[in-house]
Amino acid sequence: MNRSAEKTAIEKTPSALYHPRHWPSWLAIGVLRLISALPFRAKLAAGKYAGLMGLKLARRRRHITETNIRLCFPELDAEAQAKLVRDIFIQNGIGFFEIAWAWWAKPEDLAGRYSVEGLEHIENARKDGSGILLVGAHFVHLDIIGLVLKHVTQIDVIYRKNNDPVFEHVITRGRKRLFENVLERSDMRKIVRVLRSGSMVWYSPDQDFGGRQSVFAPFFGVPASTLVTTAQLARMGRAKVCCMFHYRDPETHQYRVVFKPVDDDFPSGDDVADATYINSLIEAGIREEPAQYMWVHRRFKTRPPGEPSLY
Repeated sequence: MNRSAEKTAIEKTPSALYHPRHWPSWLAIGVLRLISALPFRAKLAAGKYAGLMGLKLARRRRHITETNIRLCFPELDAEAQAKLVRDIFIQNGIGFFEIAWAWWAKPEDLAGRYSVEGLEHIENARKDGSGILLVGAHFVHLDIIGLVLKHVTQIDVIYRKNNDPVFEHVITRGRKRLFENVLERSDMRKIVRVLRSGSMVWYSPDQDFGGRQSVFAPFFGVPASTLVTTAQLARMGRAKVCCMFHYRDPETHQYRVVFKPVDDDFPSGDDVADATYINSLIEAGIREEPAQYMWVHRRFKTRPPGEPSLY
């Protein structure tokens, strides 16, 4: 299917998605659509309130977050760790409202609300026509950055398919407005093909997907199940590798996108060394604004043989 036909297909909602069993999902989508229409400052205020409510009510997520912060920031005392956990929930609450905004907003809605650093690293990597694997991480405003990138460069994105077909349809439709290709992470052949064509593909390899295609590598000093796919995609796609991190300024609420170079000798061919290196880059990016990272997920879910669960 060509690009034009693909866009047309995704804009049409399959009739099966209107079945009554999907009505709760459509109700949730309707609420998100209303949220997306709120003024920017109202989104921030409502997101902060939602985050504080989540801190009180989402006990399991709070426990996961507290465990992650205790493991990754042992240098902080109990009071500082508790403050960071609170800030994380606030940022996740705001991020929820940003997601709703991202699905329906237009790129021009971000005009004057962002800055970009290090774009020369992308320009240098593109000089020989190679594809670029752009390594990122799961920050709370992941989707809204797609609007920023629409102003800056042409890019494809790798994503994980949503289990809810209604949300999958709406999310994919929203992302196809922003990205040239929306690539399901299991479709390795297509991702490699896109990289070999000279495209830039945004990929965030910082979550725990179990032991498959993974090795244990330190992340904030803790052994973490880490995908080896980053090195594989770079090698098979004959791609250059760069990093991208993004932040929302706590005072001005401006978005800042930062591109960074990756060593020329990556991948090295050593899976553990490569995973360790990528984790170190992601860790450094997170440390700039730790509260804006998605600590609510079980990053250390998979443990080395014989080790008990950390959660």
